[in-house]
Amino acid sequence: MDDKKRLPDAELAVMQAIWAVGGEAGRGDIEGALASHGWSANTVNTYLTRLCDKGFLTSRREGRNNLYTPLVSKDKYLEFESRSVLKRLYGGSLGSFVAALNAEKPLEKSEIDELRQFLDDMSR
Repeated sequence: MDDKKRLPDAELAVMQAIWAVGGEAGRGDIEGALASHGWSANTVNTYLTRLCDKGFLTSRREGRNNLYTPLVSKDKYLEFESRSVLKRLYGGSLGSFVAALNAEKPLEKSEIDELRQFLDDMSR
């Protein structure tokens, strides 16, 4: 994932649709998952081609259709994106990130408890 870059929102939406399908995804499945965007088939095809070129997807021909398989898992991309946001916006400081979350609207007690439990689990 180190050589990959952050995806634009539209390409990320396509990847999320493919991750939701799971495994290989045909164009029909992908277009169905993206129907709410109102994109044409050509637009979806453009995004799929870009994602293949960037190394996020691979495609193989089966009959008259292409099947697309993710080369990057959703978990790996979320980890990469999370670290990227933390670095770009908060200088890598987790404390600054949590402070920003709490600044506008204080965290709920349940959120603080969840965070505390997560940190306790990590330190074991």
